[in-house]
Amino acid sequence: MPELPEVETVRRGLAPVVEGRQILRAQVNRPDLRWPLPDRMADRLTGAQVLRLGRRSKYLLADLSTGETLLIHLGMSGRMLVSGGTLGVFVHDHPPTQKHDHVVLDFDSGARVTFNDARRFGAMDLMPTAAAGAHPLLAALGPEPLGNDFHEEGLVARLAGRRTPIKAALLDQHVVAGLGNIYVAEVLHRTGIDPRRRCDRIAARRIAALVPAIREVLAEAIEAGGSSLRDYRQADGELGYFQHAFRVYGREGQPCTAPGCPGIVQRTVQSGRSTFWCPQCQR
Repeated sequence: MPELPEVETVRRGLAPVVEGRQILRAQVNRPDLRWPLPDRMADRLTGAQVLRLGRRSKYLLADLSTGETLLIHLGMSGRMLVSGGTLGVFVHDHPPTQKHDHVVLDFDSGARVTFNDARRFGAMDLMPTAAAGAHPLLAALGPEPLGNDFHEEGLVARLAGRRTPIKAALLDQHVVAGLGNIYVAEVLHRTGIDPRRRCDRIAARRIAALVPAIREVLAEAIEAGGSSLRDYRQADGELGYFQHAFRVYGREGQPCTAPGCPGIVQRTVQSGRSTFWCPQCQR
């Protein structure tokens, strides 16, 4: 599932295409994705201008001139693809409609944005912009890791006394929004913390050190266009490249990349998820 860097990369690719533009025609080709789509979705989108395209955690949020916000979640395989408009230096003609093109938005610029989702684990919803923060998918989210509300003191306080493994705690979207399995593994390796170690057994200074490491890893991943492991593509159809810079994720049996570390990367399973780590330098 795309994590924060992938969704942010998609947002940055789409924003120049959709912000300030009017949706001349919205085509909704099925009644549901992961959940039912909003009532009269095509009618409510047609004629609306996109005022701003933002992101909260792993969700895209398009604020519309109608006073509503379109929430988009990419799910496991969702893609937002641009055609018929200029995206960076690329111009893509409109391709024939594909089987899994579920929502198609035609803009006054001639650009088209298509939501394609083969597995249909994605989601879309419409909500009043003024109450967007209260949406069930957004209301309980923790701070944005690249925002000012995410800081050392806050993370130390949120994890104080928790008996859960540190990996599970960082995957908890109530603790920090947007992190997933890949980037938590990379962060814990950089900070030398065993992913199995309980939060209440990690010194506060080591918890605090996670904050700059999280920011660093996410910034590098966004710069690389995210990580493409299966279905993820950027808005122009290109792959992300951060997977080539993984220090531990997916490297089971390979030498640890930490300078001077003689360890071999191991894989274990925590709560049904693969965990990659080095037992030599992560304690």
